[in-house]
Amino acid sequence: MATSLLLLLDDIATVLDDVSILTKVAAKKTAGVLGDDLALNAQQVSGVKAEREIPVVWAVCKGSFINKAILVPAALAIGTWLPWLVTPLLMIGGAFLCFEGFEKLAHKFLHKKEHEADTARHERAVADETVDVVAVEKDKIKGAVRTDFILSAEIIAITLGTVQGQSFTTQLTVLAGIALIMTIGVYGLVAGIVKLDDAGLYLSRQASKAAQALGRGILAAAPWLMKGLSVAGTAAMFLVGGGILVHGVPALGHAVEDWAKAAGGVVGALGSMGVNAGIGVVAGAIVLACVELAGKLRGKKA
Repeated sequence: MATSLLLLLDDIATVLDDVSILTKVAAKKTAGVLGDDLALNAQQVSGVKAEREIPVVWAVCKGSFINKAILVPAALAIGTWLPWLVTPLLMIGGAFLCFEGFEKLAHKFLHKKEHEADTARHERAVADETVDVVAVEKDKIKGAVRTDFILSAEIIAITLGTVQGQSFTTQLTVLAGIALIMTIGVYGLVAGIVKLDDAGLYLSRQASKAAQALGRGILAAAPWLMKGLSVAGTAAMFLVGGGILVHGVPALGHAVEDWAKAAGGVVGALGSMGVNAGIGVVAGAIVLACVELAGKLRGKKA
């Protein structure tokens, strides 16, 4: 009996070790999506009145937990009964990431005036005392939860690809672990980011010269942090999405890996990232062109 118990403990330790390794791998692969998730959600709740920022973040966080509660069982079902569907889903997710990144760039540069006008309208609405703030918040929360569902689906799909072929217990543990880590991590950081300006304002009003200087530094850095997150998130879309597409085509994926190994060091790593990003940009442009064309054709038929 003692031997059986030791064997059971050894099996559990082996499973936990596998789970730990796979969770680290999955977290590394989904880190790119995390950057975009963080930037988008921070932007979604910006513009809300200061005293309502944390309640809004918490409401979106609860919506994110519900999204994960739907996506994790769906991923497990696919991994168990339709494993052949994992790669196509990853490819679709990768293509969508590239499309989302390219659309963001296209909208920013091609429709800059429209984007600025929308932002100005929203800021006026929030500042207007006659506007129903609760309704504005609900719209923001719904939009943020929809965004979270898409990004969460991408994270879960990438994680599912990482644990494909593992036991059901390992798949469940890694998927649930990534879902919890990403949700708590993202919305904890979002809450911190949206309150940076309050922290900076508080410090700038203290008697200490050092605290005042730190507060002014935080106030000056906060907008740049948001911009930096946005840029990093967009770049991550092309890198992660392009990487998924490259590795989804075995011949291309092996060719890139072989070249990177032959080049070695920083050159190989940067070259591999450059190929992934380039493929991502091209794929995003193609998908956006197809979407725009389909939209025009539907408009003509209507």
